[in-house]
Amino acid sequence: MNISKTIATVFCGAVLCLAFSTGAKADANNEKTIITFSGPVEVPGMVLPPGTYVFKLTDTLVDRNVVQVYNKDETHLYGTFLAIPDYRPNPVGKPLVTFEERAAGSPEAVRAWFYPGDNFGHEFVYPKVKAMELARSSHQNVPSMPDELAANVKKPAKTMTEPHIMAMKKAPLKAQKPTGEEVEIAEAFTPAPPASNTSQSASAPMPKHLPRTGSELPLLALIGLLSLGAGISLRTAGRQIG
Repeated sequence: MNISKTIATVFCGAVLCLAFSTGAKADANNEKTIITFSGPVEVPGMVLPPGTYVFKLTDTLVDRNVVQVYNKDETHLYGTFLAIPDYRPNPVGKPLVTFEERAAGSPEAVRAWFYPGDNFGHEFVYPKVKAMELARSSHQNVPSMPDELAANVKKPAKTMTEPHIMAMKKAPLKAQKPTGEEVEIAEAFTPAPPASNTSQSASAPMPKHLPRTGSELPLLALIGLLSLGAGISLRTAGRQIG
């Protein structure tokens, strides 16, 4: 997923006017972000009217995330969305929302959302039919899920049960290409580079030579003591024989 290929990258005052603010530091784990859209925007399975919304994570997995979008007061859940990790080499200090290119007159379709300062964001997974349409219009690969799971996106908070979320987590994800071809996710998106501060794996080979941490004097002293002890023992044994 190369964010540099995104057609429309939107900050305040660009193609679509956005106003950003983030939640308190205590919300950093769920990446809570408050976003105001000046025009309608499309997310998987629905179009959000102009207004202020809260985006936050409910779960983060190795290869996919679960994102929920609420109204400003978090009293109404608009939808629960599946996303895959997206990567950009240069993080920014403000929230970042990117959009797919759409035909004139169509609502902007959200491609990905990045929390301030993060390299890794969340690229939305669209139902297959919509993903095919977006791939053709944007000339970009778009991640997709089975169309029947689109109903889970719109479930109210009270009816969005763990089985519904698990069904989304385990959904067989694909990627729709601009040519209309459907391929595996791994074939369509370049994996992000490993973090530079990643510690050495436990399975990594050990170095051929261990580092020298001290001089040889302690070893020589030990050999001397052992030799002295052996000499005393032999002398004692000789006296007993004699």
